[in-house]
Amino acid sequence: MHTEPPEKQPGNALPLIPESGIIAYNLREGERPDGLKVRFKIRIATGTEARELDARQAETIWRLLQWAQQNQHSPGPG
Repeated sequence: MHTEPPEKQPGNALPLIPESGIIAYNLREGERPDGLKVRFKIRIATGTEARELDARQAETIWRLLQWAQQNQHSPGPG
């Protein structure tokens, strides 16, 4: 049994995260839905840029939720 925190255990080292840049991750073949190739690209932002992106993302999510609520379809009979 390990008594050290996970980040201190062998094989569980946390990857270094750059302060700015882009991190790309490709899903392995067994992790892919229906065999599709999936790639995540994560852009790192800090400071003012991060706050602006957070505000844009929150506004976009809010609009999507409003749209989804307005466009709900009630199931018909039968």
